[in-house]
Amino acid sequence: MNMPDIALDLLRTFVTVAEHGSFTAAARSLDLRQSTVSQHIRRLEAQAGRRLIDRDTHRVALTPDGEALLDQARAVLAASERLARHLAAVPLRGRLRLGASEDFVLSALPDVLAGFARRHPEVDLELRAGLSEHLYEAFDAGQLDLIFVKRRSGDRRGTLAWEEPIAWVGREGWRADADAPLPLLLYPPPSVTRARAIATLEEVGRTWRVAFTSASLTGLSAAARAGLGVMPHSARLLPAGLAVLPSGESLPPLPAMEFVVIAPGHDPATAALAAAMLGWSRRVR
Repeated sequence: MNMPDIALDLLRTFVTVAEHGSFTAAARSLDLRQSTVSQHIRRLEAQAGRRLIDRDTHRVALTPDGEALLDQARAVLAASERLARHLAAVPLRGRLRLGASEDFVLSALPDVLAGFARRHPEVDLELRAGLSEHLYEAFDAGQLDLIFVKRRSGDRRGTLAWEEPIAWVGREGWRADADAPLPLLLYPPPSVTRARAIATLEEVGRTWRVAFTSASLTGLSAAARAGLGVMPHSARLLPAGLAVLPSGESLPPLPAMEFVVIAPGHDPATAALAAAMLGWSRRVR
């Protein structure tokens, strides 16, 4: 099959389902929710452009295309494991220029980088935090070696770290006034979450106003804790002191967002850092 670039987690899920003959058993083996396993298979089939697993029976079975993919998927996973072992054994050196969205920088990234620095003390890291769109631009200009960003519309590069619906986030117990414009706390353009939240509100006819704008997550979080309004944000990267607010008539559900790691090339240090970031995302899924 002429396959596009496939994320390792999708191939790993596919192989595990094939070996266990069950979505439920595969979910237990991978320590994932069954819905996540089903989502992985759907995404893999969408990328492959064909059906890989026959779900018409109580025990799943591979289609002919699935059988053809299975050995290739196992070979890819085995090669990935060999690379991981090689990187663990060979001291890494050099300088890495990492770009990451600020919500990740202020939540999970310190732990990821601390672990990476302990394993690879001779790799110097240069970090740039910012809006995903700006990081894409810097990466495409050759100013960054690896970026952790929110996937922008129409750009399918990178390996998926995770996907989740955007959440409405604010002070615990904050309530929206259904009769007044929704006060929004937003990053400035070209923020991905800003654009998608506003588009959703426009689609459902919910009035809104910008109550506070800041390029800093620290500033937005302070405004939210003060009760100035609500901000669209990742629930998984929830800032301290804030809560996910329930969706409803005043707070319409927001679309899903994908977080991706983009690190092309075969530089061992870049590959090791990308693996560390993706490993963190799998552990906390």
